Amino acid sequence: MGDELVHREAPSPNFNDRALPITMVVLHYTEMLGAEAACARMCDPATEVSAHYLIAEDGEVTRLVAEDKRAWHAGQAYWRGIRDINSASIGIELDHPGHANGYRAFSEPQFEALVPLLARIVSAYDIPRANVVGHSDVAPLRKIDPGELFPWERLASYGLCLPRPAIALGDPYDNDGTFYLALERFGYDITDGHKAVEAFQRRWRPERIDGQIDGQIRAMLFQLLLDRDRGVTR
Repeated sequence: MGDELVHREAPSPNFNDRALPITMVVLHYTEMLGAEAACARMCDPATEVSAHYLIAEDGEVTRLVAEDKRAWHAGQAYWRGIRDINSASIGIELDHPGHANGYRAFSEPQFEALVPLLARIVSAYDIPRANVVGHSDVAPLRKIDPGELFPWERLASYGLCLPRPAIALGDPYDNDGTFYLALERFGYDITDGHKAVEAFQRRWRPERIDGQIDGQIRAMLFQLLLDRDRGVTR
């Protein structure tokens, strides 16, 4: 399925059977120096790490695990009531140095390869836009990828993820507790409130990530929930 979008196969032994239907896509960066090193790591049984796809900075797409199998990309994670994220998701790794090795913008060939692959996956499994997420969304205590420079708004322009909400009704939450409950209702793990807020900011307001609850992000979260409840977004 979708072989015309895949340039090569590098089967990884790091997979097992799914326990849940596919309802999500999780986007990652490799935080390694080069696609070959990342591919080798995900094909090494000792690492117990893999993903379904790896997209190199030059746009080459490698399939490592068949989509009907459970790749090991998310680790301990949570989203909208699901704790076995690996069983419910397809994982796409983006070849990128990450924050540890000189964080920078994602390459144009890589993005151009991601769009049709993601579009095919979203269509095939009827994945809601709200369930196309970053690793930091599902694992805010541990992860910050793909990070603040990932072009979510551009991806949203293709209808492949939710866009940044247009604030219409202002700030509805009068204390931090109600904000955290709303954040949990939207889908985030709020075990560590500060980290959860950082993850929300990284996704929805990447120009300022400080872990502090303010009027802008309260209004953004309210709009996201309102749009979802109205059936405007999915």
